[in-house]
Amino acid sequence: MKTSKKRTVNLSLVDKTKEYDLTAGVGLLKECATAKFDETIEVSINLGVNPKYADQMVRGTVTLPHGTGKKVRVLVLAKGPKAEEATEAGADYVGFEEYIQKLKDGWVDVDVIITTPDNMGEVGKMGRVLGPRGLMPNPKTGTVTMDVVKAVNESKAGKIELRTDKFGIVHSVVGKASFEHTALAENITVLINRLIAMKPSGAKGTYFQKLVVSSTMGPGIRIDKATLGV
Repeated sequence: MKTSKKRTVNLSLVDKTKEYDLTAGVGLLKECATAKFDETIEVSINLGVNPKYADQMVRGTVTLPHGTGKKVRVLVLAKGPKAEEATEAGADYVGFEEYIQKLKDGWVDVDVIITTPDNMGEVGKMGRVLGPRGLMPNPKTGTVTMDVVKAVNESKAGKIELRTDKFGIVHSVVGKASFEHTALAENITVLINRLIAMKPSGAKGTYFQKLVVSSTMGPGIRIDKATLGV
């Protein structure tokens, strides 16, 4: 695969042997985000856990103070008064049977699905469809709740799910390249502090191992964890 001149220049800006402090790393990150569109900023965090064991699972949520920069499309699977509440709260899609069928048929134009506990008997049957897409409602992430208004508002405001993959790595969006330096740094700091608070009881050795930030088209930039207070 041929590397473009612009990417070659961006790669040359980053010292792969170096770990940058957060301020310098974010500055370099923005400098490398030179695409014609507003690149998404992501973090990858290696944690010292083995997700195969229940006492080393890391799963929860965090609300980023400056959001993700992405329009979050929310579906609320509800009926009656709860459906009305969800509509008034600004959910993009609200309903039940018709959306259950649409999801079964492969519809994917949604980022978050919220439902109420009394509907989980039916929604739970959708595990094979929703699970692989990361859309399955879960009480731990606040997406199975009677307070649908709060859930919709939090999702729209930048509440995201944090979860390790099978290698113990958390991948998360933390903003857009157009964000101010301080906004990106604050989002990253809040996310890190949340992960620290979520440290599972079974974690052994060094918990917080490595953090890499990158933009959609830019190179990965390693951040010195000592400058993050971990």
